[in-house]
Amino acid sequence: MNTLKEKKVLMKTPDGWVTNPIERLSYYLYFAGQNAIYNLISSFLTTYIVFTFAAEAGTGVDPMKLTAGIILAVKIWDAVNDVVFGVIFDKVRFKSGKKFVPWLKISLVFIPLSTILLFAIPSSISTSVKLWWLAIAYILWDTAYTLCDVPIFGVITAMSENLDERNSVLSYKSIWSGVGSGIALILGTVLVSEKVHLNYTVVAVICAVFAILTMIPACFKLEERYGGENDESFTVKKMFRYLFNNKFLLIYYIGFFFYSSANVYNQLNQLVAYYLFNNSMISLVVQACSLVPSAIVAFLVPHMIRKIDKMKLFRICTVASVVTSVLMWAVGYSSLVLFIILFALRSVPLAILGVMLFLFTPDCAEYGKFKTGIEAKGITFAIQTFMVKLTAAVSSALVLFVFGLKWVGWQSVEAQNFDDLAKSGITQTPHALNCLWFLYVMIPAIGYAVAYLIWTRYKMTDKDVQIMADCNTGKITREEAEASLSREY
Repeated sequence: MNTLKEKKVLMKTPDGWVTNPIERLSYYLYFAGQNAIYNLISSFLTTYIVFTFAAEAGTGVDPMKLTAGIILAVKIWDAVNDVVFGVIFDKVRFKSGKKFVPWLKISLVFIPLSTILLFAIPSSISTSVKLWWLAIAYILWDTAYTLCDVPIFGVITAMSENLDERNSVLSYKSIWSGVGSGIALILGTVLVSEKVHLNYTVVAVICAVFAILTMIPACFKLEERYGGENDESFTVKKMFRYLFNNKFLLIYYIGFFFYSSANVYNQLNQLVAYYLFNNSMISLVVQACSLVPSAIVAFLVPHMIRKIDKMKLFRICTVASVVTSVLMWAVGYSSLVLFIILFALRSVPLAILGVMLFLFTPDCAEYGKFKTGIEAKGITFAIQTFMVKLTAAVSSALVLFVFGLKWVGWQSVEAQNFDDLAKSGITQTPHALNCLWFLYVMIPAIGYAVAYLIWTRYKMTDKDVQIMADCNTGKITREEAEASLSREY
C-alpha cells in the first residue's frame, strides 16, 4: 500500500502544470539517448582520434594538427546548416500541425547511423583516406544532430507556457541525461580498457541501439499545446535583425562559448588516468564524481531557483568552479587521493552549472518575442545547438592542436585500445605530462573566469521572464507587462 502511494506521488502533476507524467517521462528518456550519443562524441572522439591517427615516419606530417583542422573546418558547414535549418524550421508546416515532433522522427535513425560511421574508420586504409572519412562522417553526424537538438529543446515552449514547469522539466531531464551519459562513459571506459580489449566501434554500436530505444517514445507522446499559429516566415535578413535585438541571447552564448570551449577535461579523463595515474579505469571514479552530483542537484535545482534568481546562482557556481580548479592545479597530481577529493569538490558547482546550462534559452526566446514581436524559436534554439557543437569542436581541436605541437613533445601511437597502447611501450616525457595536466585543469579554469565576466552583463530576471511570457501568450496586455517589469528592456 505504501508503495502504491509513493508511485502516485511520483506520478502526480503539480497544480498549474499541463504536461502529464507519461509525456514528461518520454521527454526525459529522449535526453538519455541523445546524451549517450553526445557524450560518446564529446568524451571519446579525441581519444579515438589519438588512437587512429599516428604520425607516419619520414613524412614530417603530424595527423593531430590535420584532424584539429578538420574538426574546425566542419564548423564552417555547421554555421551554414544551423542557420539554414533555423530558417527552414520556422518556415516548414507539417500536415499534422506540429512544429517540433516531426523533426524528432526524421532524426531518429540518422543520428545513430552517423555516430557508428564516425567511429568505424578502418585501420587498413591510408592516413589521407582516414582524414577524408573523418571529415565526411563528422559532417553527417553534425547535420543529423542539428535535426534533433533544436526541436527537443524548443518543444518545451510548446508543451507549456508555465515558467516553473519549464524550469522543473528541464532540470529533471538532467537526471536522465546523466543516465545516458553514464552509460556511454562506462562503456567507453571499460570496453576499451586494458582489461577488456574491445574498441570504440563496438561502443558506438551499443550506444546507437540504446539511443534509438530511448528516443522513440518522445516521437509519439509529446504534445504541442502552444505557439505555432503566429510564427513568422523568416529570411536571413530578419534573422540577423532578430539576433541583434535579442541582446541577452548573445550575451549568454558569448559567455557559453568561453565556458564550454575550455571544458576539455571530459575528453582527457582516460588519457590523464592512464598517463598520470597508470590505469585508464581510474577515469570511471572521476566520471562518477561528476555524474553523482549531477543526479543529486537535478532534484535540488528547481527548488533552489525558486528561492534565488537563476543567473545569480549561475554566477556563484562559476566562481566556485574557478577557485576549486586553481586549488587542484596548486596541489598537482602526485596524490591520487587528493586529486579525487578535489575533483569531487569541484564537481558540485559544475554539476549545478550543467543542470542549469540550457535553462536560459527559453527565457531568451520569450524576451526575443516580447522585444521584437517575432516568434522565432527555431532560430533561438538553432543558436543553442550551433554553440554546443561549435564549442565541442573547438575544445577537441584545441586538445589535438596542442598534442601536435613539437614544443609539447607528445608521442603518438596507433592502437585499438589501452592494452595496445601499453604493449607499444611508448611513454611521454615529464614536460608532455605537465602540458597534459595544464590542459586538464587550468584551461577550463581560464574559460570559466572569462565566461563569468561576460555573464555579469546578463541582467534579465526570472520574474521579468514570466511577465514577458504572460504578455506573449495574451494573459496580460503589453502595457500591464511594461508596468510590472523591474526595469526597462
